[in-house]
Parts: sequence; structure tokens; C-alpha cells
Amino acid sequence: MASLFDPIKIGDIELANRVVMAPLTRNRSPGAVPNALNVTYYEQRATAGLLITEATAITHQGQGYADVPGLYTKEALNGWKQVTTAVHKAGGKIVVQMWHVGRISHTSLQPNGGKPVSASAIQAKSKTYLVNEDGTGTFAETSEPRALELSEIPGILEDYRKAARAAIDAGFDGVEIHSANGYLIDQFLRSGSNVRTDEYGGPIENRARFLLEVVDAITREIGEGRTGIRISPVTPANDSSDPDAQALFTHVVEGLAKYKLAYIHVVEGATGGPRDFQQGEKPFDYKALREAYEQAGGKAAWMTNNGYDRELAIEAVEQGKTDLVAFGKPFIANPDLVQRLKDNAPLNTPDQATFYGGGAKGYTDYPVLEKQVA
Repeated sequence: MASLFDPIKIGDIELANRVVMAPLTRNRSPGAVPNALNVTYYEQRATAGLLITEATAITHQGQGYADVPGLYTKEALNGWKQVTTAVHKAGGKIVVQMWHVGRISHTSLQPNGGKPVSASAIQAKSKTYLVNEDGTGTFAETSEPRALELSEIPGILEDYRKAARAAIDAGFDGVEIHSANGYLIDQFLRSGSNVRTDEYGGPIENRARFLLEVVDAITREIGEGRTGIRISPVTPANDSSDPDAQALFTHVVEGLAKYKLAYIHVVEGATGGPRDFQQGEKPFDYKALREAYEQAGGKAAWMTNNGYDRELAIEAVEQGKTDLVAFGKPFIANPDLVQRLKDNAPLNTPDQATFYGGGAKGYTDYPVLEKQVA
């Protein structure tokens, strides 16, 4: 029987335990460049079996929020090298979550103030985070997007390939493809945001084409065993919707089964929301999703996320429902979360007012258990 605290090998990556730090946007990388504060933040949490970075834009066009990091400038990659070096020295493993936000952006964040791009020219009923001239943060409505031309899609795939190579060169142990929560890949997947009439729109196999082409481009460049992917079948995040999520994501995982990926990261429900959220007439069947993946020959580790506490995570791994559990908010306030889970120790409460933007307060100043006891 496996334990939450047992080591595991996922693809080409050896992990010390099955506790994963989920990707968490914190808006503390001005100019899209990781800095010394980011180094400290990740280094503090290196006892996680795996760290997944905050979502990181593959290009300037892929940016959707102020002060989030990128993978597309020399300065950013040098900053990430400092992070990966520190995490490895502390004994940890780290992958970068590769992000193109698509329509979830604002013209002020785009190259030359242009429109964000998406599968279709449908504006999202959502908001993004901007920084004012005085340094204060504000949430603003996303801008109206334009539909990507068919001729532009190969260039986006090339952007993913280049970013994956840059990530490995910056010292990351692998990458996670962000295909969740209503961002660009998810916008192609769902009929609520994709009304294309070419080979990337219409039936499920067409809407899933872009996702699988991204996976193909990245795995060819850095290898299947260093590639993971995140999906969120029923999230309403960023105005994301589809009437038949079960059929859509069954097709997706059957396609993913053809690759020997490191892991499939599944958000159960809506991130930060209920675990039983459904889209369509029937509740989503996550067990059936995994069974469909395995029946199609899929061998990747199964990672689950959203609303797990200590008891639920331990039980899920022991019963074979999942291989790894990703924790989000608990890792914000508890850099030593793995030890606290092992000891069944109390957890610090995260300060929500400091989640987005700012400095060390609410970022690198949470106490670890040993200092509290002392």
C-alpha cells in the first residue's frame, strides 16, 4: 500500500514524497523576471515532493496578469536559474507551469497594446490583475480578444516548444502544460469559447487538436518523461463552459494516453471552490476519466487537486485513487507543509489580503513549525 509520504518516480523525475505544491499565482515578479524574493519563496518549500511554479507566460502575448513571471527573456531565464539552483541545493524538484492566457488578458499587458488572442473572438466574463502607476493593484475586466488566424497557430506551437527548451536549460526538472481554468488551450477545448469552423473547431476531436499538438511539440523537444499537463474538466473559471465535459475530457485523456507523460494533473471541481461542481446534466465522473485513460494505455502518474486536507489526501493515496496530491493555499502559509502533514501538526492560516502582489509579507515570512515550538 502506497503512502502520501512514500517516494515515487514520475516519468524521468524521482520524487521524495507525493505531496505536491500546486501552481499559485502571486504577482511578485515585476517585469516578468523572477527575483531574489521568489528564490527564497520556492527554496522554503523545497521539501515538497514536487514544486510546480506559478503559471509562467511562454511569450509576451501569453501574459495576462501584471507582475507574473515569463520564460521568454534572458533576464527571466537567468532569474529562474537562481530559483532552480536554490531548490535543487535544498533537495527539491521543480517544474514550471507553461502558460498562455489567451483571452484572459488586457490590452495594456499585450505587445503594442494589441488585442489578446483566443480560439474565437468571444470576450470572457472575467477579470485580470493590473498594477497602477502608484504601485497599487487592481482587478479589471478582460479585453475583447481576436480569433487566432489558422496561419498563426504553428507559431504558437513553436512558442511552446521554445519555452519548454528554455525551461530545461534554466534548470527545471520538467514542465507542466497549463491546459486548465479557461486559458488558451482550454479556450480551444470548450464549445463555450470555441466557435471556429476550421479544423480546430466544431466536433470534440477538432477542439482537442490544439492541445494534442502542444503536447506533441513539447514532448518532441524535451521528452515525454519530463512533461506533465493540468486539466480542469468542470471548472467555471474565466467563463469556461462546455455542455458535455465528460465526453470532451474522455477524448482528451485518451489522446494523452499515447504519450509516456510524467503526470496528469486533474483539478477536481473548481479551483478554490466545491469539489462536486458539475457542468451539464450529470455529475462529472473522475474515476471513469482515469479508467478511460488507463484503458487507452496511459501510464502517467495521476495527480489530483482541490480541497484536499490531510485525511483525504492520505486516504486517496492509500486507496489508489491517486498517486500524488497537490496542495495550493496550505503551501502559501506553510512552507514546511510536508512535515506538518506527517506530524498532524496545526497549520498556519493564509493571509488572503497578501495573496496577490506586494513583498515579503504573506509570502516568505510564514513561520515554520520548529521556530514556533522554540
